[in-house]
Amino acid sequence: MLTDKEILKIAKDYVLETEKEVGIPLIIVPENIIKKPYGNVYSYTSKEAYLTKNGKHNLLGNAPFLVEKKSGKIIEFGTYAPKEHFLEEYEAGRWNIPL
Repeated sequence: MLTDKEILKIAKDYVLETEKEVGIPLIIVPENIIKKPYGNVYSYTSKEAYLTKNGKHNLLGNAPFLVEKKSGKIIEFGTYAPKEHFLEEYEAGRWNIPL
């Protein structure tokens, strides 16, 4: 089992790779982290959107993702429904699309 610190490192590395792809600074939104017994769910946005709270800097397609505590595997959720929908699907064993 990974610690919260190890899981956060995996999440930050994932966001950093995404940042390189999109070419703008990104940040994990700390107040949106959801801790579950099986892992943590993270959301991210552009650093500018987070700091300014200005919606014009929001990203499109930045789906929340789960880092599994047991394996460190990243499970990306979708953007077409709230995070809670994907958590319900994951907990029911119907959502397991690893990156």
